[in-house]
Amino acid sequence: MNIGQKIKALREEQNLSQEELGKACGTTKQTIFKYESGIVTNIPMDRLCEIATKLGVSPAWLMGWDDDAAPEDRPLTASENRLLSLNRQLNQEGQEKLTDYASDLVASGRYIKDYPAGMVEEA
Repeated sequence: MNIGQKIKALREEQNLSQEELGKACGTTKQTIFKYESGIVTNIPMDRLCEIATKLGVSPAWLMGWDDDAAPEDRPLTASENRLLSLNRQLNQEGQEKLTDYASDLVASGRYIKDYPAGMVEEA
């Protein structure tokens, strides 16, 4: 997976539009589009760092220099933190029900993200 594909996959995973990512990184949606589509491949280091930070990965991982810092090692998203916080407030039975419900959502197939190859998470 090249850098543009990684940016796009992580952006979509976090439900960010190109415009939202661009604004968060001090650029435009057109520039993000150019990065993702490979039109621009020489991303300035400061911009690369901003994108990596916003997407929760290291610049080295985006560049393909550090395969050990894969997305599963990135900080949790706001949605993941919220779910974890709610889970911690539940007793054991409630936690099991939450897990069962999440498993049912995944099993239905209706709510599954389209992960690029190699990014599918195991439950």
